[in-house]
Amino acid sequence: MHNTAHVLTLVAATLFLFCLLSSSPANGAAIPLLARNVSSTGEANLAKGATVKSSIVDNEFLVIFKKYMPHNQHKSLIARILGRLVNWEYIERANPSQSLPSDFAVIKVKPLSGQSVTDAFIVPLSRDAAVKHVIPQRRFVNILSAEEAGDDAHVDIADAFSFDPFSIEFKGRKHSSFSEEEGHSTSTMRRLHSSLIQVPHLFKADYLWDRGYTGRGVKIAIFDTGLRKDHPHFRHIRERTNWTDENTLDDGLGHGTFVAGVIASQSECLGFAPDVDIHVFRVFTNDRVSYTSWFLDAFNYAIHTKMNILNLSIGGPDFMDLPFIEKVWEMSANNVIIVSAIGNDGPLYGTLNNPADQNDVIGVGGITYRDKIASFSSRGMTTWELPNGYGRVKPDIVAYGKGVSGSRVYGGCRSLSGTSVASPVTTAGSPQSYHLKVAGAVALLASTVAENVRWDVINPASMKQALVESAERLDEANIFEQGFGKLNIMGAYRILQEYKPRASIIPKMLDLTNCPYMWPYCTQPLYYTAMPVMVNATILNGMGVVGKVVGTPQWKQGKNGHLLELSFSYPDRIWPWTGWLGIYVKASEEAKDFDGEAEGVISVTVSSPAGPGESKERVSVIDVPLRVRIIPTPPREKRILFDQFHNLRYPAGYFPRDALWVKNEPFDWNGDHIHTNLRDMYTYLRSQGYFVEVLGVPYTCFNASNYGTLLMVDLEEEYFPEEVQKLRQDVEEKGLSIALFADWYNVDVMRKIKFFDENTKQWWTPATGGANVPALNDLLASWRIQFGDRIFDGEFSLGQSEDRATFASGTAIASFPRGGTIVSTTLDDQTEEIIRSRNVKEKVHILGLLSIRRFNATNTHGGRIAVFGDSSCLDTAHQQTPCFWLLGKVLQYTNRGLIDENAFGGESAVHLDQADYVSPQLSPPNRLPYAENDLKKFSRVLDTKAVYRLPQCEARDYTKFKREENAVTIVWDEPNTSSTDLDDDGFSLSETIGPDAALIRDNIDGYIVPYFLVVGVVVFLVYATVRGRKDRITAKRDVHNV
Repeated sequence: MHNTAHVLTLVAATLFLFCLLSSSPANGAAIPLLARNVSSTGEANLAKGATVKSSIVDNEFLVIFKKYMPHNQHKSLIARILGRLVNWEYIERANPSQSLPSDFAVIKVKPLSGQSVTDAFIVPLSRDAAVKHVIPQRRFVNILSAEEAGDDAHVDIADAFSFDPFSIEFKGRKHSSFSEEEGHSTSTMRRLHSSLIQVPHLFKADYLWDRGYTGRGVKIAIFDTGLRKDHPHFRHIRERTNWTDENTLDDGLGHGTFVAGVIASQSECLGFAPDVDIHVFRVFTNDRVSYTSWFLDAFNYAIHTKMNILNLSIGGPDFMDLPFIEKVWEMSANNVIIVSAIGNDGPLYGTLNNPADQNDVIGVGGITYRDKIASFSSRGMTTWELPNGYGRVKPDIVAYGKGVSGSRVYGGCRSLSGTSVASPVTTAGSPQSYHLKVAGAVALLASTVAENVRWDVINPASMKQALVESAERLDEANIFEQGFGKLNIMGAYRILQEYKPRASIIPKMLDLTNCPYMWPYCTQPLYYTAMPVMVNATILNGMGVVGKVVGTPQWKQGKNGHLLELSFSYPDRIWPWTGWLGIYVKASEEAKDFDGEAEGVISVTVSSPAGPGESKERVSVIDVPLRVRIIPTPPREKRILFDQFHNLRYPAGYFPRDALWVKNEPFDWNGDHIHTNLRDMYTYLRSQGYFVEVLGVPYTCFNASNYGTLLMVDLEEEYFPEEVQKLRQDVEEKGLSIALFADWYNVDVMRKIKFFDENTKQWWTPATGGANVPALNDLLASWRIQFGDRIFDGEFSLGQSEDRATFASGTAIASFPRGGTIVSTTLDDQTEEIIRSRNVKEKVHILGLLSIRRFNATNTHGGRIAVFGDSSCLDTAHQQTPCFWLLGKVLQYTNRGLIDENAFGGESAVHLDQADYVSPQLSPPNRLPYAENDLKKFSRVLDTKAVYRLPQCEARDYTKFKREENAVTIVWDEPNTSSTDLDDDGFSLSETIGPDAALIRDNIDGYIVPYFLVVGVVVFLVYATVRGRKDRITAKRDVHNV
């Protein structure tokens, strides 16, 4: 027993030490045994708000031409266009591309007193047939967190976050920040070092290494902060170029070195493709500064030097930056595979970054080592297509984005977390580090194709086909979180070995009944008279950079397939390598009482010109199975129509945040759609039995008789006069009800929060407030409902209800008609706080209820109107305490006339039986003066001088079908899953990555198991010690007695 106790003690001590080792972050840096900088979820705390500041350079412009030409021709052409004007300067660009033809020039204008830059310079340049765009030169300043710099550089960011909560000091293309280091600590406690997580092993890259595939012969461009020439981690640094105004090629920050390490490090912190040819493009200075022209010159040089892969670790929400987007298209057209991080703005939906949200770019999201979507990883859908269409699926794939190891500036390793870490993994993490893995994996996979045919087989479309078709689907994540699944190098490798040029469509199957993967489609069935379900599919054309859809897509009926009506939209030309297929699905009148599923196959033919040595064009026929659920048409009171058409957002213009206390996000940019930042609201409505449809067209284009309530949330657009008239008729004659959730609007505050551009010394004023309250007041004027111009904030409850919510920078009711009910609460007057720095509380009316039947006694068919002064409590972005309970009570009123006396009664409610209510302290807001108001530049309703003509309602042609006897039989393929430990070649995951790494993978992002093991071991040690002592005492006594 004595020996047994010693053995057990030794085992327990070993387990104790092993638990400590396995519970420390695998970042190569020591951490305290007990003190750790992690959140309650076990994930590193990330410094949100550390974004790239962008500003317009004073009177400096990029003139982008339609053709490439020598630089001296640029100068001559501009001189010809500007004629006698001499107050401008052609800026020479001293960089590696100065001897190469270019498609743009940089000029600096010097306007004379009273001279308009636009009229004198921009207009004549833009009108010339040789010029494509004239855009401002922009200066980007990236704010790295202190954790990002790690031990490699000193970063002083104290000033970066010390700004007035009601003013912002940057403007322009918004970018996400560089990566952030995980688990950074300044503790001097003794630490235990854990083994680094070798991510390539987790993806089985060593299987390809063992077969001689290491990235050799593949050229990868790394756009970042530079790299030391003699860094010990890299074998093949083929070229380093400097595009900045600093006279160095080295990395003074560490970010570029880390990125290169994830992709191509040969030792310590292993990269995916150690023999890849590294081409370093230094586009950021040591002060984290870059310019548009630096990027465009570097992009052109990457095209000229025939880069194969380009890793881009920056991105932002500005999908309307056309010159940047066109340059990305041009690189793709020249067979450059671009890998980019999808963003670090999760878990909010509608937060994708550009260029990762482009079809031709491989957009990468992040996951944890438990194969869960990382909280920081941005979610889809894309919002380019709103309000008329529906977003595309992004990200494309996901990769590990936590605790990823990369190289330090002078050697050694460090760990980052984020989507830009996952991206280099794919191209060969900080919250934006997961794409690095994919960049490295792409380089590795490209090297597996025979060199003599490699670039005939590999292109942006074929590589994406291999990645998405082999990706392993995660069980609990939906398609707008994970895209098509987790990176699967072995599966992609097999596809590429057998690849023949072809076209495909993603998603390849449209089972709209499959939850949770096909969220949100699977959450609401089709029914007769519903708005069509729109699926925005992506065409990948591996046959050629240019292609087309041949004829019209065909519908092959499956079971009950005749109950569907379909329409399609697609581009005239598929370029570069990718296109889109819009699929519109409705239930036919025959299905109005049907309850069941309908399915069939959409067949699409794509063609491209003949390839090298071929005489016939290439043709692919693609079959996409479709399955939907159909139910009988719900009653009107269960149907809600959500107004998307009147929403405006960044990047169309400066549309400010709804909650003014939010310091780190000036823009309203998430789409305000029920499947993006209003996702939780949509989920609540579905849980209450409501059916929610989206209106992407003016009010003149829907049948009000189908709906109980028009739901209006946070709207910034103006209204056509015909819309105002139509809505009044719908409410008073067709019984449609309105539930309106407004937001703040105050001209003085709008001026207060305008952007100051330090370069141009100009102020940039918001196009509206949180909502366009003057437009809403015009819409409601016929019912004598008006909102005020003061802004209120605070926690609130209504009546005797125990439910509470946050009223975040909302408005209050200035007037309400006789026959209605208004409900009050006490809130902080945020207007006084912002303008006069005074703390004032006011009792104000924030909710109004009106029955049109009471408002107009002669009307027996009228609907009901409910208005509320704020929308932030329905918006998941920056939400504190939601007000879904209030939304539920409002809809009970608008749809059924039920008044919750607990919330809408009592002393806080005023029933206006005698006269209209007119607030003594609130007045309706005036619009921002025309000279200051930029809304006309972005509105779909306002022209620069007048109101646009009301657009015609879209008359889309839907094909109706008759029942066919010979319906097709559909076999629904099972998706790849990430649960298999043994692949077809018979080696297990633990054999591939080693027992230590396997254990780390199981426990890295969950520290509960190790700590429970520690507790258990301690208990066991105590027990073993006590029991051992008893046994030894007993033994001694026995010997003594003997």
